[in-house]
Amino acid sequence: MRVYLDNAATTPLDPQVLKAMLPMMEKGFGNPSSIHSYGREVRTAIEQSRKTVAKLLNTSPSEIFFTSGGTEANNTAISCTIRDLGIKHAITSPIEHHAVLHTLEEQAKAGHIKLSLVDIDEKGSIKLDHLEKLLAENDRTFVSLMHANNEIGNLLPLKKVGQICAKYDAVFHSDTVQTMGHYAFDLQDVNVHFITCAAHKFHGPKGVGFLYINNKIKIHPFIYGGAQERNMRGGTENVYGIVGLAKALEMCYEHLDEHQRQILDLKKYMVEKLLESIPGVEFNGDTLGDSLYTVLNVSFPPTDIAEMLLQNLDINGVAASGGSACSSGSDVGSHVLTALGVNPDRPAVRFSFSKFSTREEVDFALEKLKEMFAVKV
Repeated sequence: MRVYLDNAATTPLDPQVLKAMLPMMEKGFGNPSSIHSYGREVRTAIEQSRKTVAKLLNTSPSEIFFTSGGTEANNTAISCTIRDLGIKHAITSPIEHHAVLHTLEEQAKAGHIKLSLVDIDEKGSIKLDHLEKLLAENDRTFVSLMHANNEIGNLLPLKKVGQICAKYDAVFHSDTVQTMGHYAFDLQDVNVHFITCAAHKFHGPKGVGFLYINNKIKIHPFIYGGAQERNMRGGTENVYGIVGLAKALEMCYEHLDEHQRQILDLKKYMVEKLLESIPGVEFNGDTLGDSLYTVLNVSFPPTDIAEMLLQNLDINGVAASGGSACSSGSDVGSHVLTALGVNPDRPAVRFSFSKFSTREEVDFALEKLKEMFAVKV
């Protein structure tokens, strides 16, 4: 038996998404920039997908720009805003995804901005009072804070942060890669200038995503070379991927409440059984509070197999991810767990679930963990 519990890294393609993509893969080979019928047919499919996404997010199709995924979308929002809007100060957190953190660090190294890191509490949640203090002390600021942390699952109060940013006329970008398709977004109800998406996080294809750009923001392209995406992104569109993205997101919204309940129940079940089964187990982040229901980050007791825990899980048929906190500056560990002060001697594993995950799979993983930690059943 093999069990896949690494859905925060990527999810399996839904068969219905593949079914929606196949006609475009078989017959939709025209270049969408071409004016003949082959091109027009493909262009129609792209624009229909854009309308689908925009309707689900309660925004205008003119504010949705398809990209190669979340990393490109994040880089575009960050780099183009700083370049085009004359922003000299940016705020992020020490636990952002590297697509955000490294991009902002490079902007700071180049002397384009001063970069401030907002404080986090012991569970990894953003301290909103410190965020407001940083905004009050600086000129117009670019704020980049992810909606849900990809390692520990902590959720940002998106609407509240948007309100704080509006108070100080800050440009607000949120990496929503982990939450898109898992929560409902109403972009008329939150003050956010950029959000991002990667389709493969919610059972869509890899290599495609989108960037939402609020129409109040005017930036120039990040990638030049063509007039695609209304002159915002050069390059022939990933037509099959775009169609698959729209279908996957549509399916998510159709069953949102059902899947939230199903997956949260599974997460709670694994927490309960781990506490019962393995003495000394701990959880990282706000596990059963304001947390992404698909992610569970677990610190296990110190063990001589710590460095090989993930490999041993894989050998025993369980796919997960994670890693311990860095114990020195030269370690390649988790910058998130290090920022939280997690004991680097305790091996950490991120288990992440999807609508296809089952209780039987969790039970299988639990049995393997018991064996590894020599827990008598």
